[in-house]
Amino acid sequence: MGLGRKHKRLQHHNESTSEREKMSPQKTASQTETKEFQAEVKKMLDIVIHSLYTEKEIFLRELISNAADALEKFRHQSVMEEEVFDSHVPLEIGIEFDEKANTLTITDTGIGMDRGELEANLGTIAHSGSKTFFSKLSETDRKEVNLIGQFGVGFYAAFMVAKKVSVKSRSFRLDDMGHEWISDGGGTFTIAMCPGIRRGTSIVLELTDEAKEYADEQTIRRIIKQYSNFVPFPIKLKGEPINTVQAIWTLGKSEVTEEAYTEFYKFIANAYDEPLARLHFSADAPLAIKTLLFIPKENFESMGFGRMDPGVNLYCQRVLIEQHSKTILPEWLRFLRGVIDSEDLPLNISRQALQDSALVAKINKVVTKRLLKFLEELARSEPEKYTEFWKNFGMFIKEGVISDYAYREEAAKLLRFESSKTEAGIFTSLAEYVERMPEGQKEIFYINGPSREAIENGPYIEAFKKRNLEVIYTLEPIDDFAMSHLGAFAEKKLVSADRGDLDLPEAVTETEADKEKGQSEAMAAPDSVALTTWMKEVLGEQVKEVIASKRLTDSPAMVVNPDGFVTSSMERIMRASGQGGLQQFGGKNLEINTSHPLIKGLAGLKEKDGEVAQSVVEQIFDNAMIQAGLMVEPRNMVARSYKILERLVGK
Repeated sequence: MGLGRKHKRLQHHNESTSEREKMSPQKTASQTETKEFQAEVKKMLDIVIHSLYTEKEIFLRELISNAADALEKFRHQSVMEEEVFDSHVPLEIGIEFDEKANTLTITDTGIGMDRGELEANLGTIAHSGSKTFFSKLSETDRKEVNLIGQFGVGFYAAFMVAKKVSVKSRSFRLDDMGHEWISDGGGTFTIAMCPGIRRGTSIVLELTDEAKEYADEQTIRRIIKQYSNFVPFPIKLKGEPINTVQAIWTLGKSEVTEEAYTEFYKFIANAYDEPLARLHFSADAPLAIKTLLFIPKENFESMGFGRMDPGVNLYCQRVLIEQHSKTILPEWLRFLRGVIDSEDLPLNISRQALQDSALVAKINKVVTKRLLKFLEELARSEPEKYTEFWKNFGMFIKEGVISDYAYREEAAKLLRFESSKTEAGIFTSLAEYVERMPEGQKEIFYINGPSREAIENGPYIEAFKKRNLEVIYTLEPIDDFAMSHLGAFAEKKLVSADRGDLDLPEAVTETEADKEKGQSEAMAAPDSVALTTWMKEVLGEQVKEVIASKRLTDSPAMVVNPDGFVTSSMERIMRASGQGGLQQFGGKNLEINTSHPLIKGLAGLKEKDGEVAQSVVEQIFDNAMIQAGLMVEPRNMVARSYKILERLVGK
């Protein structure tokens, strides 16, 4: 190396020596020095040990993260130095345990610490060697160095499980000799010379009786795989590498093979099959984010396995911060599996909670919008794959439309339904519906039913067929809630076809024969005012009004909601949940088709046999309620129908 680099090395050495001289007087190799922690250390240690971390096993993640930081620092510093101690030693982290002695040892071959650094970094609560090191780097160097331990308290998590901690460390500098730091966490520590050790740091935990499980191989293996599996240095347990799955989200898409994506998906999602689709992207602005999300092929929630937990893990520079995060994405995207990694994450000092809600919301927004855009692109480029996605996970998109105003507009573009213009099993979008709308149509019509067949054989779409107006078929109960919350799409109001206040255009009469038929039917129709008034008297409070329908063509009658606020499907859900009877949802309007033979015959029957005519009116209403899916108690209807049949047979 040139003189400039050597000068930098000597200058760094002089600064380190000066710093050590300030921190402690020179000691001989045989001397052991006992010191007290800085002021209020006992109180701080108590907070760290008993309050800061909610899970004791976090201590291992913290110590491994510190080891990874030390390795990262050495990797950077070794480029700057002409010579370093133990330059041939590979960069790795070793984990050893002794069940009989009840000890756990974490060793790294990183940058190491000299006597002054041991005292400064371990003898001072909230003093972070990583933070000090990072602050001295130039802006360019900072982008190339990944450091996790920015808070200086992670090391003290060791005292949650250890009654005694010893740290042997040897700096990378040629003139260092190695030292050992020992403390029981009671307020003092000792530092002594420890010659003959290798570069790096070795931490030995003498575990408490309550923490014996952390000297167990399976427990150690599980914790490492859960929290530290993607640390960018080999972690070896008894000489065997544990973190063998690569953190592929940190790579460019061109650097990752299909096999690697599938392997990673199986690992992160605990799956056995391949994913349906994936989204892999990184962003530098407004935040530094690396994201890899997978859409599974199966929806286990719809299979009756209960509500799924969120499946996206939150990382900060490859270290797990929150598994199955409930905050980083909206709950309705809980079907996703994968990783979000951001070096901008604002963590509290325990790394267990996010403390800047505004920044978390920004990450949430960036990733969610990118995902919705991805799904929209998938629908255009691979419609068959999107259809498969919709069949399995459409319920979550509908949930998003209902519950999340922030993304309602984007999510609405992803909705898919069958309609009167599509074949059975073929889906259409709201945007495609709007494109097919005839000039002058201002509303998007939809109707809910248990099946396509039931809808098409029911009375509610007769008027739409006659006018050649497309109707969307909503076949799931949640659909009407989604439509109600959405309200409009592309400035077109969403309207349920079973509303009583629909204002449909006049049907176009195609032929003179049709016109003559309509005129003759109108002439033959009974006095509608007298008939509807009488039917209302018969039905009483069961209906709000009985009116002559302008929509029915083939069916004799149907019930509609006059205000349109609660559709029939919404009412079915509320009734199923025990939310009261008919009157709680408001009276229905009964619309009758005065041209239908049953209605025309009813007028004459009323004069001949009023008792039977009343039974027929009640039966017509019950039949209409059945077609609307609102019949609750059929016993009275069955008894009545038998009486009507008896009368007919008797004649």
